[in-house]
Amino acid sequence: MRDQEKLFPATAMPDSNWWQALWPDPIGVLKNVGLKEGLTAIDLCCGDGLFTTPMSVLLDGKVYAVDLDPDMLALAEQAIKKTGAPSCTFIEGDARDMTQLIPVQVDIILIANTFHGVPEQTELVRNASEVLNRNGNFIIINWHKLPREKTTVLGEPRGPRTELRMSPEDVRTVVEPVGFQLTDLVEIPPYHYGAVFKKS
Repeated sequence: MRDQEKLFPATAMPDSNWWQALWPDPIGVLKNVGLKEGLTAIDLCCGDGLFTTPMSVLLDGKVYAVDLDPDMLALAEQAIKKTGAPSCTFIEGDARDMTQLIPVQVDIILIANTFHGVPEQTELVRNASEVLNRNGNFIIINWHKLPREKTTVLGEPRGPRTELRMSPEDVRTVVEPVGFQLTDLVEIPPYHYGAVFKKS
């Protein structure tokens, strides 16, 4: 079992084929949750780079991609090179240590498909607040709180175990007390939502 599977339950990267089937337009997803040209961002727990490459395209390489697994980082970096997207900064480390890993403050922190498995969510959110610029956005993309057997992709149930899933209200309960305000809730069909929190 890899380190990240021990530390962050049910967050290991799946086969990339079904991610592409689920989200054929990741750059569209990013635009819908508020990423746009001129911003700087962190792709937190970036995995194999599903969002890293489109983020780098949108933000002209002003992206820090952070993951605990060096193999995943290598895949994300390869994806950037294959597509010819602007290069970004890849950092190996624990997402909860981002205040030590990221040398600057940024406008956006994105964490996709991982927040449900973070064991110390409040600590991570507090660190995110320190790394964000004033009025920066913390964006969490999550599976809806649906039974796993109902979230099928390519004919099979996908996503984290049912009991690990978090509703938008569950996420608000964790994030807002640390100094954020939910400003937008974006539906990401067929099974996800994007919760956009502004640093207050």
